[in-house]
Amino acid sequence: MAYDTLPTFRFPDGTRIAQAQPPVKGAVTLASPAMAVMTDLTEVRPATVQSRTSIESAELKMIHMGVRLLFVVDEMPNVDGIVTAGDIQGDRPLRLVQQRQLRHDEITVADVMTPLSSLVAVDFASLARADVGRVVATLLKFGRPHLLVVESAGGSGAARIRGLVSRTQVERQLGTPLPAMEIASTFSEIRQALA
Repeated sequence: MAYDTLPTFRFPDGTRIAQAQPPVKGAVTLASPAMAVMTDLTEVRPATVQSRTSIESAELKMIHMGVRLLFVVDEMPNVDGIVTAGDIQGDRPLRLVQQRQLRHDEITVADVMTPLSSLVAVDFASLARADVGRVVATLLKFGRPHLLVVESAGGSGAARIRGLVSRTQVERQLGTPLPAMEIASTFSEIRQALA
């Protein structure tokens, strides 16, 4: 079977054209659907790194990809944890240099990452029915910068990580920082704290 080619064109010399950018998520309120603050991994390919990678290489990858978080994956498609720019640039590497007598370039992602067992996860179906206020309450209650969103495959299928909620992203979309410590447990307390 023969196919016709697509119509093509060429740009004149000196032409400059903008590169397509992913859509920017707009401002949200506490009453907005929680899905508005989730990074959906069915729409965005997650950036990954192996645990044996040096933190310097992981940081360069973050810079190159324009992200501040990498999923740690040693055996595809299983996620072992996450590593953030804060993990790499924080005081944990300095403590490892002193405690283990390591050089900075010997520290690996495995040394500073947050393992899956230390992350707080929420069910995708619950998040899909929630509002941003409940997401904020959950972030504040557990004092964690991220929530993993897990989707159950149902039946005999295995669960999978469907998305991620980042405290920084929520703050950016709300247009206001969240309280620094757990001070709220109800929607009205959160509304009052953000007012």
